[in-house]
Amino acid sequence: MVLRPEEVTSIIEKELEKYKSHLHTESIGTVIQVGDTIARIYGLDDVMMGELVEFSDNIMGMVLNLEEDTAGVVIFGTDNPDKNIREGDIVKRTGKIVQVPVGAALVGRVVNGLGRPIDGKGAINTQKFRPVESSAPNVVERQPVNQPLQTGIKAVDAMTPIGRGQRELIIGDRQTGKTAIALDTIINQKGKDVYCIYCAIGQKLSSVVAVNETLKKYGAMEYTTIVSASSRASASLQYLAPYSATAMAEELMYSGKHVLVIYDDLSKHAQAYRQLSLLLRRPPGREAYPGDIFYLHSRLLERSAKLNDTLGGGSITAIPIVETQAGDISSYIPTNVISITDGQIYLESDLFYAGIRPAVNVGLSVSRVGGKAQSKAMRQVASKLRLDLAQYRELVTFTQFGTDLDKNTRAQLTRGERMVEVLKQSQYEPQETAKQIIIIYAGTNGYLDDLPAAAVKKFEQQLDVFIEKKYPQIQAEVVSKNDLDQSLKEKLDALLAEFKKEFLANP
Repeated sequence: MVLRPEEVTSIIEKELEKYKSHLHTESIGTVIQVGDTIARIYGLDDVMMGELVEFSDNIMGMVLNLEEDTAGVVIFGTDNPDKNIREGDIVKRTGKIVQVPVGAALVGRVVNGLGRPIDGKGAINTQKFRPVESSAPNVVERQPVNQPLQTGIKAVDAMTPIGRGQRELIIGDRQTGKTAIALDTIINQKGKDVYCIYCAIGQKLSSVVAVNETLKKYGAMEYTTIVSASSRASASLQYLAPYSATAMAEELMYSGKHVLVIYDDLSKHAQAYRQLSLLLRRPPGREAYPGDIFYLHSRLLERSAKLNDTLGGGSITAIPIVETQAGDISSYIPTNVISITDGQIYLESDLFYAGIRPAVNVGLSVSRVGGKAQSKAMRQVASKLRLDLAQYRELVTFTQFGTDLDKNTRAQLTRGERMVEVLKQSQYEPQETAKQIIIIYAGTNGYLDDLPAAAVKKFEQQLDVFIEKKYPQIQAEVVSKNDLDQSLKEKLDALLAEFKKEFLANP
């Protein structure tokens, strides 16, 4: 076979035309300083704010500071995440921002601030990821809050109601029952088609384990995800955890579902961010917090919303928790969060130690959505309750001086004392709305006035049994009608009169 040179040339030319070179470039920098989970990187001139960067041994970090020659990076991980990083190490850009796994696979799991499982149940099977930071829905994409989110706690549902899409702050000193209200609210969502996310920031590991066990015991882990950035985790993971929890909630919200997110608590979140900011040498402001501390929480909580029907009508309800020192709600972080949220439930230590639990201070607690997030029947029975209780508290203070009291004042004190007893509630015992309405109706209409205060709790317990045995349809009617019209009031009056006669005959 004879090879002709022109044929060989044409074949080579064709092959050369097909050849394409693939040029792969990497942007790399060098660690010039490292310590306290913060690294300073030289050479990443084109890195972006909030971008993920990769150190050796697959250690990840996020860019938080962009300076003239260097970039400040926070390193993720637990137990000294920077211990294997040395000066002179190479750092690579990833071109990505921090993302967390999202979707139904996370329900029932315990994950860390990066969405990685820490419950020993294996990997999370999801292909969906979502950036931890995203824009809040705009005004056009939202609709007004008008659907109640029942907590099962009489003092909250009656006087400071929470609606789906609302942001209601729980505020108070340590050990006054803030987490207890949050857990009762999660437990009460069973069967109500609401997914829950409990985000623990800076809590003891034993506390997170206790929350997990409690939710398992009451069957609430079937619709709950726990995002844990315990006190053992680095400040960077504590800073990231609430944003990760919100990203997980957003995936469900944009799928048309309702989500409840508990942030426990934002005081420790602010402290973690203050720590990072001071280590990054950002200028300190009031109480050594950085200048953008308000924006830290506003951009987080503004992502909670009730979407319009075009976008599926899903919602995120946020319940942030803030701890006060000696009841001072006028300090920096509490006032910031109060101004961002749509109301607050203020728990007072004096009430807590006096045995009034939940220790809700009626005067300082408020829901700015108000009756719009309340069923009509509850609004009818609870309309005067807040005012009556506030007046009762004032009268109690007044009567300490031993003043002679007229008949009306004594009646007001008696009614107030009975209503305080009605609103007392044990932990992990959330109540159905119909039961709440009936007992509050009984209290506000004077059926408890001639009972000893100590007998009110027994009266309520036996009333529940009596209704379930003799008049089970009345609770269904209260819920279905959602309006205490004249006929329903007459039925309730007859029921309460019959039961009271029976109760007084066999106290």
